[in-house]
Amino acid sequence: MRRDPTFYQMFQRSPSLLFALLGDQPENAAEYRFDSVAVKEPKFEIDGVFLPPESDPGVVYFAEIQFQKDEKLYERLFGESLLYFYRNSERFSDWQAVVIYPSRSMEQRKVYPHRSLLNGEQVHRIYLDELGDVGSLSVAVAATVLTIVPEAEAPAAAKQLLQRTREEDFTAAERTNLNDIVTTIMVYKFTKLSRAEIRAMLGLDLTEEPRAIREAKDEGREEGERLLVLRLLQKKVGNLDESVSAQIAGLSFEQLESLGEALLDFSTIEDLTSWLAEST
Repeated sequence: MRRDPTFYQMFQRSPSLLFALLGDQPENAAEYRFDSVAVKEPKFEIDGVFLPPESDPGVVYFAEIQFQKDEKLYERLFGESLLYFYRNSERFSDWQAVVIYPSRSMEQRKVYPHRSLLNGEQVHRIYLDELGDVGSLSVAVAATVLTIVPEAEAPAAAKQLLQRTREEDFTAAERTNLNDIVTTIMVYKFTKLSRAEIRAMLGLDLTEEPRAIREAKDEGREEGERLLVLRLLQKKVGNLDESVSAQIAGLSFEQLESLGEALLDFSTIEDLTSWLAEST
């Protein structure tokens, strides 16, 4: 299961999920939107940013979902985040960063140079396997933990969460968002199952197919795959120029999956351009 696009889908549907993980939220939490932002000089893009409404100069949150080892994650995260905040400081009153790990073992080893930030109030490290059992957490937080639940246990945990959305005091909109989040996770966990099989697994008996299943199987999953591939390429070969980015934007879902496997062996931009020349 590729968890980066899963979390991006979850955050796009329900930005308030970030604040549920933090256990604290600004007064205008409902008005935040999850997006990516670009910095022109030097050119780079930050994929996971929670932006307050433009009418309210609030806190900007930088979110990183890290399910792969990256020994320079903090150097990149803090360098890019602070530069973006510097360029846009008139719009924001403060910044915070949130890093979501499946476990502590995935964190980079070299943390001492960043001790002031990591031990302060602006950087939050969340280890999903330490949050607790799915049944003991709020539905929103439990949904994030569902991403690391073993496949054998995931169907029962997902059905439990769906049942809780029906029993607990949620608005119709909140219930729909939570149901979509849970079903999205299951779609990504069980990519070989058909839509009907996923519905049967979750005990869903609905005339209309859940939105999460439709979207994640269609443009949602493809866009998530594209976003993940672009991020991994930037880490492997550096920033991509517009022509290369345009070529990747035109790839089919199957080609994106092939590129996602091939890029593990890339070390230079020439490796990427050669692959594109041969495969498109």
